Amino acid sequence: MIRSETQVRVLYAHTDNMGIVNNGRYLEYFEAGRNTLLREIGYPYTELEKLQYGLPVIEAHANYISTAKYDDIVIIRASLDEMPGVRVHINYELFVGERLIVKGYTVHSFINLNTMKPVRPPMDFVEIMKKNL
Repeated sequence: MIRSETQVRVLYAHTDNMGIVNNGRYLEYFEAGRNTLLREIGYPYTELEKLQYGLPVIEAHANYISTAKYDDIVIIRASLDEMPGVRVHINYELFVGERLIVKGYTVHSFINLNTMKPVRPPMDFVEIMKKNL
C-alpha cells in the first residue's frame, strides 16, 4: 500500500450559507491528496504529461459522514492499494482532527494525450509502483 497525507485549510469560498464545505469541494480535496501521493512516489502529473500521458477521472464516489467548516484544517489521506493497469483506483479518507468526515475513491484511466485513447501506464511508473506496493 502506498499512502500520503496532506492538509488543506477550508476557505470561506468553499462553504455554503451554513458555513459548511460544499459537497463538490471534496472532489477537489481528493485531487489535492492524489497530487501529493503521486508527487511523493516521485511521479507527479507533470512527469506524466511530459510523456503525453493523461490520467482523467472516470469514476468518483464519496460517502459524506460529517462536515468541515470555514477555517478547519482538512487532513487528506490518499492510498493506492493495488497495482495499476490501464486503470488506477485511489482511496481517500478526510479528517478534521480525529473526526472522519468523508471517505471515498476515484478511478482513473491512463490515456495518450495525442489520441485520447486508453493506454497502459509508462513502464517506469509501473516499476515505481512495484517498488512501493
